[in-house]
Amino acid sequence: MLDIAATDEKLIGRKDGAVGQVIFNNPERHNAVSLEMWEAMSTVMDDHLADDDIRVLVVTGTGGKAFVSGADISKFESERATKEAVAAYSAASKAAYERLYNFPKPTLARIQGYCIGGGAALAMCCDMRICNESARFAVPAAKLGLGYGYDGLKRLSDIVGVSRAMEIFYTARQFSAQEAYDMGLVNAAVPDDQLDEAVSDITTRIGQNAPLTIAAVKRAAREITKDPQDRDLKTLEEMVQACFDSEDYIEGRRAFMEKRKPEFKGR
Repeated sequence: MLDIAATDEKLIGRKDGAVGQVIFNNPERHNAVSLEMWEAMSTVMDDHLADDDIRVLVVTGTGGKAFVSGADISKFESERATKEAVAAYSAASKAAYERLYNFPKPTLARIQGYCIGGGAALAMCCDMRICNESARFAVPAAKLGLGYGYDGLKRLSDIVGVSRAMEIFYTARQFSAQEAYDMGLVNAAVPDDQLDEAVSDITTRIGQNAPLTIAAVKRAAREITKDPQDRDLKTLEEMVQACFDSEDYIEGRRAFMEKRKPEFKGR
């Protein structure tokens, strides 16, 4: 379980070795997200990005009952009651989604309990998703009369396929962890008491590998999802070449020959 000291902060940044964390801390509302929380995400992610010791970013929620359950409906009257307010909220959430989706370092959603609406959209912005067996997923936009933009639907479709994405949106029903795994929505669905172990295992492995190689792979993965005419293959080729020109490439070869674990520096 996450060990979070008592705090009134609704969005927390934390560092643990090579792992940076973005923690949604609104457990009394199942980590529902307010405008202020969306706006705070950029500050936290900027801090993790600037820290070279951070090799992977984990996004999660407190309380044990929810990852993120979506927008904080209790604040709709104050934050989304007018056309202007809806535009401001939408801009802030969109900026946070795009910042996470385009974050240069690997990202992982640690999903415990409900992953609903905006929470599901947030998880889709991560490179990987690991959930516990009690997790539940849904996008209930059609039950609330909410419009849903192209970017969110495309990210979901890129992961599970268009037909599955349509089913998720059309039915607006909750899907179990097993269903989410079967459709490829999550990389793993593990017993409730093994979630932290599973997340620690994969983040440790990522943290031990060459950062420049991983950055090039992530950039390639993002280019794949673009239309062919929009792909920046030149930059990608430069990133691949930088791997071969790096000290880490020398270290990797030497470690292999010496039958030891490499110590990569990201340069």
